[in-house]
Amino acid sequence: MGDFEILRFSTAVLPESERLPMLRDFVGPVVARFEIEPLGDGPLHFEIAARAVPDLVVSTLAFSAIRAERTRALTADGNDSYLLSWLRTPENTIVHRAREVMQGAGQGTLLSMADPFAVATTGVARGTSVSVPRKVLAAMVPGLEDGLGVLVHNSEALRLLQDYVAVLDQHQMRSPELRRLAVTHVHDLMALALGASRDAAEIASGRGLRAARLHAIKTDIRASLGEQDLNLGAVAARHGVSLRYVQALFEGDGSTFSQFVVGERLARAHRLLGDPRQAALSISSIAYASGFSDLSYFNRAFRRRYGATPSDIRAAARREQGG
Repeated sequence: MGDFEILRFSTAVLPESERLPMLRDFVGPVVARFEIEPLGDGPLHFEIAARAVPDLVVSTLAFSAIRAERTRALTADGNDSYLLSWLRTPENTIVHRAREVMQGAGQGTLLSMADPFAVATTGVARGTSVSVPRKVLAAMVPGLEDGLGVLVHNSEALRLLQDYVAVLDQHQMRSPELRRLAVTHVHDLMALALGASRDAAEIASGRGLRAARLHAIKTDIRASLGEQDLNLGAVAARHGVSLRYVQALFEGDGSTFSQFVVGERLARAHRLLGDPRQAALSISSIAYASGFSDLSYFNRAFRRRYGATPSDIRAAARREQGG
């Protein structure tokens, strides 16, 4: 495997008559390393996007009702990774090491690729799986084998892991250094979700957990930019942490809470000014929609950031559009 590989497949690109044979004969046993059979009489659909880097594979899946089995014959491939998976739909049955559990939406289940197991869904499902080498996770979580086939409940670490891997796309893994950092953070969050040892938990809390919390807070801020009362206290309260903790997260990132908020608001305004679909909006309306209540401050900050006025950016966008 190279440093970074992406695999994508969807039955949607195939004629209906070819979907089941392709799933049974190639995608299941050769690509996914599962035997896959459809359940029910509905239309068959299966798609997967897998991103693979050393010591980590993150796969997102969407499929109609199926039964996927890791058979004993397939375990002969030597893959002994641990697989932590979760679905965003209810009533999923998992059988692993003589344990049968009903996995609910958002709950996780730890599985061993070295052992047979089966997963069955009752309807259209979407989910994610994170695969890491056995030796990596076993070194961080004591008694890990006892947790195989057991539900991993909706802890803060699991929620942060789910949010973190959801954005591990190409633009966040564009360099080897960022990829290595992302892999470390995912390992940390998995270990915390599964019951890391005290030493491992202490390291992970100061590394992967902090990174995931910072990502979650930045995502929250970006979703709230238009709110005039967006402030440090409100964000800290929503995430159940102290004001000082949030400040420390941004300081560790080489910034401050206020600098990040202003920068994101300016970036939103810049995008809106360059968007021909927003041409009817006045500059003051765009400033307000981006979270600025003081137009003079907005104009000064915008010019410092972009070396041009908002009017200049709008005029340049119109010229590019031939307007």
